[in-house]
Amino acid sequence: MTALTETFFQNYEQFKNPELNHRRFKHTKVVELLNKLPFEKVSLGKSFEGRDIQKVIIGNGPKKILLWSQMHGNEATATMALFDIFNFFQNTSGEFLEIKKLFESKLELHFIPMLNPDGAERFIRRTAQGIDMNRDAVALKCPESEILKNQVLTLTPEFSFNLHDQNIRYSAGASNKQATISFLATAYNEAREWNENRTKAAQVIAKMNADLQAFIPNAIGRFSDEFEPRAFGDNIQKWGSSLILIESGGYPNDTEKQFIRKLNFVAILSALESIALESYTSYSIENYSAIVQNEKYLFDLKIKNLTVEAPKGNFEIDLGVNLEEKNNSDASDFSVTSVIEDLGDLSVFWGINEIDAEGGLLKSIETYPSIKETYKQYGPFPLEILEGEKASFVIDKGNELILIINGRIIEK
Repeated sequence: MTALTETFFQNYEQFKNPELNHRRFKHTKVVELLNKLPFEKVSLGKSFEGRDIQKVIIGNGPKKILLWSQMHGNEATATMALFDIFNFFQNTSGEFLEIKKLFESKLELHFIPMLNPDGAERFIRRTAQGIDMNRDAVALKCPESEILKNQVLTLTPEFSFNLHDQNIRYSAGASNKQATISFLATAYNEAREWNENRTKAAQVIAKMNADLQAFIPNAIGRFSDEFEPRAFGDNIQKWGSSLILIESGGYPNDTEKQFIRKLNFVAILSALESIALESYTSYSIENYSAIVQNEKYLFDLKIKNLTVEAPKGNFEIDLGVNLEEKNNSDASDFSVTSVIEDLGDLSVFWGINEIDAEGGLLKSIETYPSIKETYKQYGPFPLEILEGEKASFVIDKGNELILIINGRIIEK
């Protein structure tokens, strides 16, 4: 980790945009914030429903870099980080003047903070047409896809940053650690070969990984690089720009991804420094490949050694529970619903939260009238605990009851 990266991390709060403190902001908020910026702004066109898609341009250096966020409307972590970066470039502190001058003289930065405003309005992955834009690089059925392809082909950026969120249940390798940040230098052909463009992307990623390991050790993943012929990342790599994919995953007690937003801020500025100075060239494909691959080894809640009573004899199981966010009517907030994802031998998996239920019996809430009455809004409660059901039940340890209500552990 460089001293500058540590400085970015330690001084982050002075750059954080206080008007963005949760993920479900709308296009109107982005437009309002963009209107306050002193930088050059360009309207790139309209979304399918007519929302303006804008770009911010900073710097006049020879190296062009294109960055975009919210290609998927419900992946807003990096959008928040981009507005923090805009604050960084407006900061007048002497401590950062030299690095800002470096960026502005060496780089020409093109930021698209919200590429899919119609999806953001609904806080959904897809566009208003119901299309996954990241599978529309060839067919170009979405106007938003045409805008992005036109930017890549017109600007011919040396580097492109494709900024996403991923499921918080991805693990960093086969481990109990959430993959808080994941990277990918996308493949440009089926054989997943390495050319100069892809190699440069891997080198910059290796630099970001080295820096972020100081803050989230062993919680960084490398996304699978199978070639996807319809995807923007793979095609942009093929079109000649070094494509860097950054995925924001999960971090303990960070539902609104505010700490992960900070990590995006640090990682992107670290990458820009390495590109401006060309210091990324000291890293290798081997450094990149050493990052453990993303895996799916996590449940939101794993309960081990849970005893199930049965007429022909009791038996033990593990139980894996996941939580899913459900948007409210205008997608400004959400509720959480649980599902029993799997049960049986789950010894090869971990839980973001875990309970060892050794000696505890799995019981329906129906058998505890007072508990049923207290939590009736989460009912009805099935007599059998089955895969696909909501996770509301009791673990009865005789002198202790552990309540699981809609996938949450309730203290008693």
